[in-house]
Amino acid sequence: MILAATMGMSNPGEDAVARFRSGDRAALGAILPVYQFRLYRFLLRMVREPATAEDLFQQTWVRVMEKISSYDTRHRFDAWLFSVARNLAIDHLRRKPGFSLDAAEEDGQAPIDRLEGSGADPLEQVLEFERGTILAAAMEELPAIHREVLTLRFEEDMKLDEIAIVAGIPLSTVKSRLHRATDGLRRLVEARLR
Repeated sequence: MILAATMGMSNPGEDAVARFRSGDRAALGAILPVYQFRLYRFLLRMVREPATAEDLFQQTWVRVMEKISSYDTRHRFDAWLFSVARNLAIDHLRRKPGFSLDAAEEDGQAPIDRLEGSGADPLEQVLEFERGTILAAAMEELPAIHREVLTLRFEEDMKLDEIAIVAGIPLSTVKSRLHRATDGLRRLVEARLR
């Protein structure tokens, strides 16, 4: 449903994460490039301000370096990483006067990263760009908690139980938020197509 935006990079081996966890800071050089684009995109979707997303991106990696010993290896590293980033983003958003995580915001839009169409047909590329533009604009109108679950599920390809870990909510809440988010997104896209 959401414009595919993953970079196609493979996860770093468990070896790099294990080395990093055991204190080898050089292993971060193997881990960071894999998550750089995805993590920044997630933060940008959450806060919708590029400069703030960049600050939170850096804060996330500082926090990861400080808290890597608390990473539970029974879970995927990216779920833990995104939960660290999410907590920092939520803390930032809560400091905004009158901000609510479950209400749509009325302020300006942040730039949305778009991937070029992979087909050689120029018409198909234009149509794909228009679909992406409509979808991105509709996403911007959703509440933060709905943008969050849609991004984690469809752009980050996380399983529902991993989203529950990242968001720190029960699996049933993930399911209901995802259902409400897809319904809301569908209504917004349909309204734009009329």
